[in-house]
Amino acid sequence: MDETAWHAATLDETLDELASSQNGLASEEAARRLDRYGPNTIGEGEVISPVRIFLHQFTSPLIYILLVAFVITVAIDHYADAIVIALVLGINAVIGFVQEYRAENAMAALASLVTPKAQVRRDGELSKIDSTDLVPGDIVLLESGGVVPADLRLIRTTELQLNTAILTGESVPISRSTEPVEPEHTVVDRRNMAYMGTSVASGRGVGVVVATGGNSQIGTIAGQVRETERAATPLQTRMHRFGNLISVAILGIAVALFAIGLWQAIPIADVFLLAVATAVSAIPEGLPVVMTVALAVSVRRMAGRNAIIRRLPAVETLGSCSVIVSDKTGTITENRMTVQQMWTADGFVDVTADGNPGVGEFRQSKETIPIEEGTRLHGTLLAATLANEAILDETDDGTLKAVGDPMETALLVAGRKAGLDQHELIRAYPQIDHLPFESDRRYTASTHVMDDGPVTYVKGAPERVIEMCDTILTATGQTSLDAEEVLTKADELAGDGLRVITMARGDGDLTDTEEPDGLTFLGFAGMIDPPRSGVPKAIAACDRAGIQVKMVTGDHAVTAKAISEQVGIESDRVLTGEEVAELSDEELTEALRNTAIFARISPAQKHRIVTLLQADDEIVAVTGDGVNDAPALKAAHIGAAMGITGTDVAKEASEMVLTDDNFATIYAAVEEGRTVFSNIRKATMFLLATGVALVLAILAAFFLAIVGVLPRDDAGLFPLLLLPAQALWLNVVNNGIQDVALAFEPGEREQFERPPHRPDAGLLSRQLLERTITVGIWLAVLALAIFWYEFTNGATLGYAQTAALTTMVVSMALFLGTCRSESRSFVEKSPFSNPILLGGTLTALVVHLIAIHVGPTQLLLGIEPIAVETWIRILLIAPTVLIVAEAHKYWRTD
Repeated sequence: MDETAWHAATLDETLDELASSQNGLASEEAARRLDRYGPNTIGEGEVISPVRIFLHQFTSPLIYILLVAFVITVAIDHYADAIVIALVLGINAVIGFVQEYRAENAMAALASLVTPKAQVRRDGELSKIDSTDLVPGDIVLLESGGVVPADLRLIRTTELQLNTAILTGESVPISRSTEPVEPEHTVVDRRNMAYMGTSVASGRGVGVVVATGGNSQIGTIAGQVRETERAATPLQTRMHRFGNLISVAILGIAVALFAIGLWQAIPIADVFLLAVATAVSAIPEGLPVVMTVALAVSVRRMAGRNAIIRRLPAVETLGSCSVIVSDKTGTITENRMTVQQMWTADGFVDVTADGNPGVGEFRQSKETIPIEEGTRLHGTLLAATLANEAILDETDDGTLKAVGDPMETALLVAGRKAGLDQHELIRAYPQIDHLPFESDRRYTASTHVMDDGPVTYVKGAPERVIEMCDTILTATGQTSLDAEEVLTKADELAGDGLRVITMARGDGDLTDTEEPDGLTFLGFAGMIDPPRSGVPKAIAACDRAGIQVKMVTGDHAVTAKAISEQVGIESDRVLTGEEVAELSDEELTEALRNTAIFARISPAQKHRIVTLLQADDEIVAVTGDGVNDAPALKAAHIGAAMGITGTDVAKEASEMVLTDDNFATIYAAVEEGRTVFSNIRKATMFLLATGVALVLAILAAFFLAIVGVLPRDDAGLFPLLLLPAQALWLNVVNNGIQDVALAFEPGEREQFERPPHRPDAGLLSRQLLERTITVGIWLAVLALAIFWYEFTNGATLGYAQTAALTTMVVSMALFLGTCRSESRSFVEKSPFSNPILLGGTLTALVVHLIAIHVGPTQLLLGIEPIAVETWIRILLIAPTVLIVAEAHKYWRTD
């Protein structure tokens, strides 16, 4: 029989197919099967070595360019240039390595989900064995509080309920049975199966092992996670295009220069040196360091906002995020059932919560009402507290600790809000009889000695309890019950996505009767796993920022719709797993464009949703905490796992971990992502403007020398406006000190009020590229003008080069101020809002001033001190770059 159809087989068919019986396997047969199937473990993912992490830092296009530049400078014996480039490569690699090595680990992600021991029947006797020794055909016993050790087809159950949230996303324990279900039923609806890693909430059960290790549901998911390729981040894509563009441009310029050199019969050495100087000038050597520092700074900021980044490029991806695919249970909601609304004959009452369990108010028509003894609401809560099989205790630090079914716990917490303490009530009204809840019975009953004799309180499903009631408690006393009318109130609560529990009471010890009757209806309690605080605000902020939020859950459609309405996720409809299965990829892609709520979704369907969104050019972030979320977390551009309730599997598949388990933190991370992307753009504009200026100035000087406007130097060689070492000094040392400071710029308000950048958009927008080229041209004009003036008026080539270099240094220091904002004038930005930038600018100017007056750097760079009158000329023309940049910003703002 196909292993996917165990849930559709009868018990006899299952046992026959597995060649087993309810007495279990013989030990010898179990040993043979262990050799055949292997141990019941999930294979660990690939362990990434530190060496591999370090080498990974050298795999971007810009790094390739720098490596080529390093080789060229070594080949032409320009060792000073080579050393500087090597330092840039080393710093970038070390920063990236430290961040990724700290985050990367070889966790045995699924081991924590498997119980170390399993109770099995072998050779007809019960024994405990290591869960790793389980094999298909073993008979396993399940008890309350235990973890399911392998995939089981249940053959016997006694009030068995399983917590399956990590696999299916359902927020409450689900009852199990042994009856076969339809073959097409998904994991969520296979009530006769118990899957590895889920836990026993209550009851007992016996099952036969049908799958172990990698063949289990969790094993299959783990395999999907390992096989799923991580999507390239938008930043990686943009940098790849950017690096390719620069590479092609450098190659084109080099080929053109060589052709011109040969045509003009210029010595090969001159042309080669010119090509190297031009290439080194064109490469923004400082950009990899700026990118890495910007990402690392953002990682630190995010850690302070409860988001831990495991991989650096993921930071910027958040800034480009256009869709957040979020789990419901434990992500948008608290993963804690809470009574939210009640109904008695006095009407509907809202029950509030302030985030502290046991604290809240009861409100009717928005007015707080007291819960006094003798009122209908008090009687309802008293019944809910006494007819309750859960236990609620207060710990030493004042928090509440519950043991038992989440729905029963929710009723105890609601009673606490009304001042009803379970233990005090039981002491005051001793229990003398008890009828436990059973799935066939669908209610529980508890008899207590009250002031006026024994009273039995009944709690259960609405239809089941109301059919045992004759009267209802009203303000005038007990009156005849209109069951149909009362049930419409339960339907209203259920229509809001609430799970409804009914309370009733009767005089005497009714648990001795075959079935209670003649009861008095008290009221309903409607409960739900409520949204986390801050989530509605975060979703509204996402909407303003142009980010779609889609809820994808394994829970019921009605519950998903109710939660979505509370948090502000708007959708024309709810699409269920059965409907998704019927849609083609094209149809589902179209549905994804106008549907935001998906219910009863399997892990494979969630993975499919994510990949289709990516194929539709969306940048997708996925949040989740369960094993069921892991494949989608891995496939997404960025996966965000919950740090507290999240499984190790989910964390290992993610780029980011939310340490407070709050969806709202994802928006805080998006803010940081947009800030880091903006800062990288600013730094790119700053560095690229330098590159444009250097290339244009060097080429212009070369062509002016060809036509005779510029004379040759004393050795008869064509005058280079800047030597390669001087270009590197400007790009790497001087600009490097300043551009890194842009990584520390705080975010700007307008960044969070516009749609995310499209993944096919360039690193620079058209307006920023225009500004970069415009400023670059003007800088080239300034450098060439001062070079021409000094060189044609008797200065040495070294002096003229120093004057041109200094002009660039001062001009770029001024231009840096305008780069702090993409749209606002530099006068609107306080210089003290980024003290690192202010200090970096002053440091760059001081370092350059020292360099032109210190012997070793003069020799290394080929520069020399400049006279006061030259300084005056430089200081007069350099500020014009502010006028050019600000004028363009005024007329061509994004």
